Amino acid sequence: MLNLLDILPDSFDYDKYMMDFNLPQLVNENLENIPKDASRKFIPSPTFGVDPNNKTPYPTEFDDLCRLHYIACARKVTTILEFGVGKSTPVFGNALLLNKEKFYDYTYKNLRRGNLYECHSIDDNQYWIDECNQIIPKNLLENNFNNLHCSDLLVSEFCGRVCTYYDPIPNICPDLIYLDGPHQFSGTGHVRGLSTKHQDRMPMAADILAFEHFLQPGCLIIVDGRTANARFISCNLQRNWSYCHSADWDQHFFELQEEPLGVYNKRMIDHCLGKNYYERL
Repeated sequence: MLNLLDILPDSFDYDKYMMDFNLPQLVNENLENIPKDASRKFIPSPTFGVDPNNKTPYPTEFDDLCRLHYIACARKVTTILEFGVGKSTPVFGNALLLNKEKFYDYTYKNLRRGNLYECHSIDDNQYWIDECNQIIPKNLLENNFNNLHCSDLLVSEFCGRVCTYYDPIPNICPDLIYLDGPHQFSGTGHVRGLSTKHQDRMPMAADILAFEHFLQPGCLIIVDGRTANARFISCNLQRNWSYCHSADWDQHFFELQEEPLGVYNKRMIDHCLGKNYYERL
């Protein structure tokens, strides 16, 4: 089973990590908004996330950003697929930049990766995409570390169960997937009158399930909050995924733990994850 300690060490210092990697500057956060304790979890009002007209961005959660940046760097991630744009978007782009600076010579010559050191982020709301574009450093956009996509969000079914799908989705093979979208009020259409557009509903994205069998062993999925959606995914995944939930972090983790598909997948696992991956099989 995937051990959370493999993702984040006990000695992890959020405040030091945040400042060492200039995360406030990276996400264009005002210095006065930097928390005294970066590990503190923000708890919004009950109606904050279920207002369809909300134009106020979610407050920056530096604990999440520190973890995401650390995980992407520690796992030497090469390709990221992100559902929902936000402060995490430039953080992923920066982690890929650092990974490229350290490992490009090896990965370019030895791995089969068509979107090497690219983060592709999907959202159905052009307003939030435009807002996100304003905070992403130009070098990350100009060098394709960050690629933003506006897609429709359709209410549909997965095996007869109501869910949503983005259309289109970038045709890439990520080794890290971050699920932090869509908004439950964004979907168009319904199934026999059912949709996610109700304050007592919750997001129910099924995109990952549709392309699960294209993912390679070693892939990591992180679901931010969205516990109902994470349970839906867990119930319907068909391959050998290890799953764990951190209530303190309000995040869910899935790692595809299978024997390598072949020589190129094995090279990638050996380079990115090392012997610890095989110990988890």
